[in-house]
Amino acid sequence: MIEMQDVWKTYPNGVHALNGISVQINKSEFVYVVGPSGAGKSTFIKLMYREEKPTKGEIFINGTNVTHLKNRHTPKLRRSLGVVFQDFKLLPTLTVYENVAFAMEVIERPRKEIKKRVMEVLDLVKLKHKARFKPVELSGGEQQRVAVARALVNNPGLLIADEPTGNLDPDTSWDIMKLFEDINYSGTTIVMATHNRDIVNGMKKRVIAIEGGLIVRDQLRGDYGYEN
Repeated sequence: MIEMQDVWKTYPNGVHALNGISVQINKSEFVYVVGPSGAGKSTFIKLMYREEKPTKGEIFINGTNVTHLKNRHTPKLRRSLGVVFQDFKLLPTLTVYENVAFAMEVIERPRKEIKKRVMEVLDLVKLKHKARFKPVELSGGEQQRVAVARALVNNPGLLIADEPTGNLDPDTSWDIMKLFEDINYSGTTIVMATHNRDIVNGMKKRVIAIEGGLIVRDQLRGDYGYEN
C-alpha cells in the first residue's frame, strides 16, 4: 500500500525534516504516527499525498512510484486516497451535502451517482439529517464528521489524517476515533499523525514514532511513549 525507501526531506530554510527513513504500511493497517513537535510527523504525512516532495528517496503508493510524478498527475493520485485535517477545511458557503458532493463533482461523476453516494457517507457519519446545514451551524465534532465523509466519498483505499482530533474536546475525539476504527474495519488503510497520547494508548494500533527526522520505533499495538 505505502512504501518509503531511504526518504530525505530538507526544506529551503535548511531544516532537515526527514533523514533517510524507510517504512512499509500494508493494506488495511491502522497506523499512528507520533513524536515530539517538530519531529517530522507532518512532513511524513504530507509526502503521502504529495503536498511535499522528498529531497531524496523513493515513495510508492499502491505500487506506483510517486516520487517524480508530474504535477498534472497529482490530482489523479489524490483521488485514490482521502485526507482529513485538524482544521476541517470545509467550504463555509456550501451546505454539508454540497461540501461532500464537491469531491465527486471535481472528477465529473454523474449527478445521480453523486446523490446516492453522498447520502450513503452522510448516513455512515450520522449526519444525514443535517445535509442542508452550513458548517457554521454545526459543532466542531460534526464538522470533522463532514470532513471524514468528504474524504470517504470517492471510496479511497487509504485515509490519511493529520491531527484530526486536535481541535476537539475529549469526548468528541473518542467519537471521531470510533468512526475511524469502523472505517478501518471495513478494509480502509488509515495513517494518522497525532499528539493525543490517550487515544494512542487507549486504541492500541501500530505506532510509528519519529524523532529528529528518524523512525526511532515501529511497534505493533504500541503506546505513545512521548511527552507532548
